[in-house]
Amino acid sequence: MRRLSALSNAILGLEKRAITLLAGLLVLLILLNIVTRSAGTAIFWVDELAVYTMVWMVLVGASVMVRMRLGIAVTLVTDLLPRGPKRAVARLVDVVMLGFALTLLVLSWLWYEPLALARAGFDLDRFALETFKFIYTEPTSTIGIPKFWVWLAVPVMSIGLTVHCVANLLEGPPDAGAAAGSAGDAAARPPGET
Repeated sequence: MRRLSALSNAILGLEKRAITLLAGLLVLLILLNIVTRSAGTAIFWVDELAVYTMVWMVLVGASVMVRMRLGIAVTLVTDLLPRGPKRAVARLVDVVMLGFALTLLVLSWLWYEPLALARAGFDLDRFALETFKFIYTEPTSTIGIPKFWVWLAVPVMSIGLTVHCVANLLEGPPDAGAAAGSAGDAAARPPGET
């Protein structure tokens, strides 16, 4: 369990750095867009890159929120429950989240079909002809890069999410006293650390 918690916390650290970089990039892209539009020389691909940056930031951020147990929740009923049932509901939420993460992982595998790509000798055109999937060859609208680089956010998020969900399940629900602490306290320390 400790190794999985350590792996989850290491992934969490990488995700936090990635979010910071993506947020900085997003701010720069928006500022660049404002300046170039004001000057009458808009750079047409900036909008698209800003959207893709935001997509990556949100999906990676969702994985972070699950690990840190800071997701938005309606707790009207669970706040009224005694400690035992409250922990059972928290455990159920962890199981449902793991099911969601595993579903995303399987769907990403089916979507990207890495084994079919390998069987095609990593020839993207042959892969497209054999599978009728153009995931690796379809370009983005203005930037012109293959869209699979943008969509890669989903499998990346599903891997992190799966590891985080398993770690959360093994560690168990947070203590009721810890849950009453401030969000700042929880954000300062990854789960599993004391």
